Amino acid sequence: MPPGGGGPMKDCEYSQISTHSSSPMESPHKKKKIAARRKWEVFPGRNKFFCNGRIMMARQTGVFYLTLILILVTSGLFFAFDCPYLAVKITPAIPVVGGILFFFVMGTLLRTSFSDPGVLPRATPDEAADLERQIDIANGTSSGGYRPPPRTKEVIINGQTVKLKYCFTCKIFRPPRASHCSLCDNCVERFDHHCPWVGNCVGKRNYRFFYMFILSLSFLTVFILAFVITHVILRSQQTGFLNALKDSPASVLEAVVCFFSVWSIVGLSGFHTYLISSNQTTNEDIKGSWSNKRGKENYNPYSYGNIFTNCCVALCGPISPSLIDRRGYIQPDTPQPAAPSNGIAAYGATQSQSDMCDQDQCIQSTKFVLQAAATPLLQSEPSLTSDELHLPGKPGLGTPCASLTLGQPTPPSSMPNLTAEAALTDILPLKEEHVGHQFLTPEEAPSPPRMLAGSPLAHSRTMHVLGLASQDSLHEDSVRGLVKLSSV
Repeated sequence: MPPGGGGPMKDCEYSQISTHSSSPMESPHKKKKIAARRKWEVFPGRNKFFCNGRIMMARQTGVFYLTLILILVTSGLFFAFDCPYLAVKITPAIPVVGGILFFFVMGTLLRTSFSDPGVLPRATPDEAADLERQIDIANGTSSGGYRPPPRTKEVIINGQTVKLKYCFTCKIFRPPRASHCSLCDNCVERFDHHCPWVGNCVGKRNYRFFYMFILSLSFLTVFILAFVITHVILRSQQTGFLNALKDSPASVLEAVVCFFSVWSIVGLSGFHTYLISSNQTTNEDIKGSWSNKRGKENYNPYSYGNIFTNCCVALCGPISPSLIDRRGYIQPDTPQPAAPSNGIAAYGATQSQSDMCDQDQCIQSTKFVLQAAATPLLQSEPSLTSDELHLPGKPGLGTPCASLTLGQPTPPSSMPNLTAEAALTDILPLKEEHVGHQFLTPEEAPSPPRMLAGSPLAHSRTMHVLGLASQDSLHEDSVRGLVKLSSV
């Protein structure tokens, strides 16, 4: 209400007191945002990840890059120096067939190298402790000395007893056909072998792509070797053998690489064709775990007894999902509940409990003073005087707050709590502002209980209270400090 304004108060504006500021009185217990980490970043195995965990490879990838170079260089030389001549002299289908084989080889190679082979997740500390407890209970207590608990379990699969071995690294009992790769340091489901040529383990989830890779690479190698020889023969018929070699030196390099590679690649393809037809793994075949004859005691419990069925299961069956969820986010630990605190704790952390109680009492007293000053005409007692404006144990209007002793900390003067000061000036105007103010008449003001409307006694006492409040300004400086404390 501006100075000199007349009439009753019609528009009342209230300023919200800010309780959040950057001052030292604000509680410093704020959570720091920590960037969420994915599981591949803390993966315990010896693997390398690329493209935010989408690509998973072994740590030793030098031989894999050699494989890429051999395939790319040999195929590139064939398409650059041999295919143009063969497409003109024989048929243009040769580069087309060669291109299809090349892309199929590269696709299956990258799919084998960049995928999860079927890594089994390691046991958490709680799971490992529970498993150890189960082993101890199954083994029983022995008073005659320490006896190591058994580390194998036996299960029956198609009438054949299969032992499940305990992995001391992963703290789990490995499922049937699983094994621990010493190079990748992971337990792999249906482990076949670790292939350095593809830079990854070969297991349940990428075995079919590995087989298609070596099979298609065998066809591509034979295809390139056969048509390189054809190219040299056709040229030698025209210009002689030595001149043909001079005219196409790249063909010589291709022939040498393919000649020394084809034997191992074709032999490896034949070996894995035999394994697929009998539903075995390389690991099982090397160890001699099972026999192909059904009548023997150690017959293969995983074979379906039919070559066609075994091949369909290995090559056309569904691909199981990855169990490690390498791109998933790490679940943060449950935060510990913080101790309750308020703005006073930042200043009076070293004060005694009684000092803090005094401050709380002073804050409540200030709130009472503000309420009494904001509604001077709505007092509940008609005979209220300046000496009776305080509650028991609370400071009055005419006296400063006795709870703020010299030992109590005071808020800094640079505290940017401007809204609290604005609210104070709206509620408690200064002395010179009271000169032109016009207060409500007794007829306009609502009558409190037990007060007769228009009573001269009530009007005089009310004006007496307001006069006292305006003379000492309610110890404005003290109240300002208390308002700042109460806004915390």
